[in-house]
Amino acid sequence: MLYLGEEHIRSIGYPWEALIEQLAATLRSMEQGQFSQPLKPYLRYGDETNRIIAMPAYVGGDVHAAGLKWIASFPGNLARGLPRAHSVTILNDADTGEPLAIVNTQLVSAARTAAVSGLLLRTALASRPVLATADLRVGIIGWGPIGRMHGFMCRELLGERLSGIAVYDIRGLRQTDLAAAEQAAVSWQELYETCDIVITCTVSENRYIDLPPARGQILLDVSLRDYKLDAIKDIKAVIVDDWVEVCRENTDIELLHRQNGLTREGTLSLSEAALRNALAEFPEDEPLLFCPMGMAVFDVAIASWYASKAKSLGIGAILA
Repeated sequence: MLYLGEEHIRSIGYPWEALIEQLAATLRSMEQGQFSQPLKPYLRYGDETNRIIAMPAYVGGDVHAAGLKWIASFPGNLARGLPRAHSVTILNDADTGEPLAIVNTQLVSAARTAAVSGLLLRTALASRPVLATADLRVGIIGWGPIGRMHGFMCRELLGERLSGIAVYDIRGLRQTDLAAAEQAAVSWQELYETCDIVITCTVSENRYIDLPPARGQILLDVSLRDYKLDAIKDIKAVIVDDWVEVCRENTDIELLHRQNGLTREGTLSLSEAALRNALAEFPEDEPLLFCPMGMAVFDVAIASWYASKAKSLGIGAILA
């Protein structure tokens, strides 16, 4: 059985176009009904802000992988100098059930998260020709592992179209925390009002964004609990990865559902956006709100991609 840790994943790197294509292949399999993804359970005990989530899935088609991600999120770890999240993914042979690989690092989970954002971002840019030649400014609120991974993704995916990345973190930022393309914002408001693409990657306990988006602004609501109702209640283009998964656990989608009457029919799925050009239904200046809960099929697909790549490169440890 193959074992991959953090150093193995870093040595492979993050080829974003390849990872995004793996997600697109996963969506195609889902469109054909070649998948299984039970509703993920949340294990809670003691401090209710902590949770450990089981995410089993099977993806057919070209991906053909099965497995389980087991991810712990303990926000209080940050005050202890520990990572908030810890993640292990186990892959099984999809035909025999034989355990094939253990991927013991949150880097794969972070790469999946950023690649999902990248898939939606690539789709949005393709559906809006006005953005093809624009100088785009990205804002990232929350500069932990997920925020930084989004910075990597945006630099590669946007290339010359990227005019800069503004970063804000309530814990403060040093220049050594930032790359050449990034600069610290004084406040989230400054970032929000000056960026074309806003990505929230926080663990905020309270919603704080109370400003409606600008025309055409793209909101990638990765952390799912940052927006107050007045900020997002008038957005028409709302995209989710999975309505059943995301309309719970006090997400911004659940907020819109309970207090503003949003229904499944009032949203687009990521499949509709990425595979069927559904974003073209909206004017180019309509703000976009993307709320991805995180689908297990994507985690299994990305872990499978890394396991296959590692085997082809001779990277990783073999467990007897």
